[in-house]
Amino acid sequence: MPLSSANHNATSRFGDLPQLDDIDRCILSELQADGRMTNVELAARAGISPPPCLRRVRRLEEAGLIRGYHADIDSQKLGWQIQFFAIVGLDSQRQSVLDAFETLVGAWEELRECHMIRGGGDFLLKFVARDAAHENRLTEQLTAAPNVTRVQTLQTIRTSRVLAGVPI
Repeated sequence: MPLSSANHNATSRFGDLPQLDDIDRCILSELQADGRMTNVELAARAGISPPPCLRRVRRLEEAGLIRGYHADIDSQKLGWQIQFFAIVGLDSQRQSVLDAFETLVGAWEELRECHMIRGGGDFLLKFVARDAAHENRLTEQLTAAPNVTRVQTLQTIRTSRVLAGVPI
């Protein structure tokens, strides 16, 4: 159920997160689609004037709902020809082992995403590689990492859909 704009400063049942009204949701949706638009354009699309729009954006940023802004880079044009996923199994699920693994792979520039998962492995990793030899080196590094018992790689053939964010 949409919330009225009169209570947009109230907090939600999730703690310090602000309750969202239709204007907040519009702002989030528009920024998710195009984070480069000016505040004036965003305000026009949200149906409010620029000063309150900017205040709302800042409030959404401060609440952590807007975590940042980025450019969508064409990886292949920069020489990253391969995208692949790796499902990694570890020999232990002790927190120290999980943390050590995340720290290790977190330092690899080719790692784009790291997800702890359940069902079929401990981590799902997304990598980019310059070529097949580079992909093989990364796979060998994963296999040789401490506490790793299993690595299954899945190379992307084609990507038909990538959407940032979530439905709003």
